[in-house]
Amino acid sequence: MIQAVIFDMDGLLIDSEPIWKESEVKIFTQYGVPLTYAMTKQTMGLRTEDVVNYWYHRYPWAATPKNVVVRQIDQLVLDIIQEKAKPMMGVIDVLNSCKQAGLQMAVASSSSLEIIHTVLEKLKIPTYIDVIHSAQNEEHGKPHPAVFMTAADQMGVPIHSCVVFEDSITGVIAAKAAGMVCIAVPQHSDKEDGRYAIADIVIPSLKQFRLDMIMAN
Repeated sequence: MIQAVIFDMDGLLIDSEPIWKESEVKIFTQYGVPLTYAMTKQTMGLRTEDVVNYWYHRYPWAATPKNVVVRQIDQLVLDIIQEKAKPMMGVIDVLNSCKQAGLQMAVASSSSLEIIHTVLEKLKIPTYIDVIHSAQNEEHGKPHPAVFMTAADQMGVPIHSCVVFEDSITGVIAAKAAGMVCIAVPQHSDKEDGRYAIADIVIPSLKQFRLDMIMAN
């Protein structure tokens, strides 16, 4: 029986993936990394520190520590979110449906807690969420399942009683590795990616979600 829902955040609750792409391209270019918008897809869904490590190993730069680059990217993302970020279509309807069904709700994201709180306030939805957890507080980020398993533990809900909503293949892999039901909501540019077949349900938008999709599990 499903008792809880765990939401990814970036690209699922808020249209922030273009913001991450813009921020990463701007910051990495300053350090000589020839990053393009298309290349950012390689690290979508990862923690900022993992993104920085990924590109540092391929295009190492001198002088500036990696943790400084992480902070620069996160700060730019925060600034742009506060300025112009918008919710994904269908978010409020999904939250209301889950709330009316008595399901607990968590956000488990690769973003920092500061960014998560900023997004929830921006969308005016913090009262819906029972647990907030960042993969930055785990030893391993997605696709490792730890962030989802910890969120379930903090809600006091068995892993098999959780449904995860994810937009990235990295997150879908993490959800299935955790042993949870997964609803994938791929970005339009990823809709033909066959790897999403590992999800239990794939929908084109949160607007297509119906509560009976998960309450039947």
